[in-house]
Amino acid sequence: MAFTSYSDLKTTIANYLARSDLSTVIPDFIRLAEERLRRELRIRQMLVVATTTTTGGNSKIGLPSDFLEMRDIHLDTNPVTSISYKSPYDFYSTAPTTESGKPLFYTVLATEIQFARIPDTNYTVQMLYYAKPTLLSDANASNVFLANCPDALLYGALAEAEPYLMNDNRIQIWASLYDRAVNSISTADQAGEYSGQPMAMSYS
Repeated sequence: MAFTSYSDLKTTIANYLARSDLSTVIPDFIRLAEERLRRELRIRQMLVVATTTTTGGNSKIGLPSDFLEMRDIHLDTNPVTSISYKSPYDFYSTAPTTESGKPLFYTVLATEIQFARIPDTNYTVQMLYYAKPTLLSDANASNVFLANCPDALLYGALAEAEPYLMNDNRIQIWASLYDRAVNSISTADQAGEYSGQPMAMSYS
């Protein structure tokens, strides 16, 4: 059957498992699959634009609560000021962390972004980042994963049933299908993102 909602997905998983005694744990399989996809999958439908403001004299701002990974960050100045990432080690070793001015570098520390230089005034910061899709539930019938990669979500949930199906030979098949789905989704997403780029001649 086609599954386009949380309820449909639970029914499909039950049908694949051919078990009538797992209805209370199937939501756990789905939740575990979603958490795995949050870690392993990055597609443009997960991108979110957020705007915040620095405070003069304060080198830190909080990360969005649904933050997974930064794609781009810049100051909304004229012209736009790009901010480059440095690992925490490089940040503290080479970035001008004690200087005041327009931020040029950043690093991520726990749930905060730290800038160097320290903002000398309030700047508007725009972030493009990969966000955690809202988890599925009876109150949230669909999300980015279900709408854009239902096969990966299904096979991931089936693979997470392993503790209950320890001797089921289908586990390896589902795990393999999950990996194939994630790889093909990632490849298709990259192709879709860069397909409009003009070809450039290379001269040696």
